[in-house]
Amino acid sequence: MERRRILLVDDEPDLRHMVRRYLEAEGFDVAEAADATAALSSLSGSTPDLIVLDVAMPGMDGFEVLQRIRQDSDVPVIMLTARTEEVDRVVGLTMGADDYVAKPFSPRELVARVRAVLRRGRTDRDTTDDVQHFEGITLDLAGHRVIVDDVEVEITALEFDLLAALASAPGRVFTRAQLLERVWGWDYFGTERVVDVHVGNLRKLIRDYAADPRFIGTVRGVGYRWVAAPR
Repeated sequence: MERRRILLVDDEPDLRHMVRRYLEAEGFDVAEAADATAALSSLSGSTPDLIVLDVAMPGMDGFEVLQRIRQDSDVPVIMLTARTEEVDRVVGLTMGADDYVAKPFSPRELVARVRAVLRRGRTDRDTTDDVQHFEGITLDLAGHRVIVDDVEVEITALEFDLLAALASAPGRVFTRAQLLERVWGWDYFGTERVVDVHVGNLRKLIRDYAADPRFIGTVRGVGYRWVAAPR
């Protein structure tokens, strides 16, 4: 089996060395970048299976790097941050990060999160040609495409998984915990707040509105449900 490739971007050499040892011990190939310039240069040559990206780097920070990555790639990204404020984590998730890990962290925890994020990319849509049609929106599960009002919308792999999970059972109410398990995996370490962040991001991308939803309805105190009628 081909080894999965990880790009590790952090300006701390000791941290890179430690994380690399743990990832390689778990069977990953690891490339390193000490700053944003080196990271973007590496990505111009080939795309890894996952990026571990530090937020606080000199010069261009991790948020700007993430923004540039998301302009043309949905490669999974785990952010590393020493910041504890929730707003910083929400910013990263809203910009398209798949997960975040706060420093200091256990290398084993990071390895577990890497595995969890990579597992989310291997879903049943890889082996199906199903296309789901609803009023105003079409989900191409095999092609990983979302078409809203006849216009294709670019979304990340995680956002697609969340959208597909909700659309898989129209009318059913999914709790945040259920969506975490289905989309992020049972061993996800974060909080349920991540679901709200990504639903909010999804609504912007597919031009949906919480006050008058066409696709994703909110069930206060519980979670979310798919409200679009089949077509």
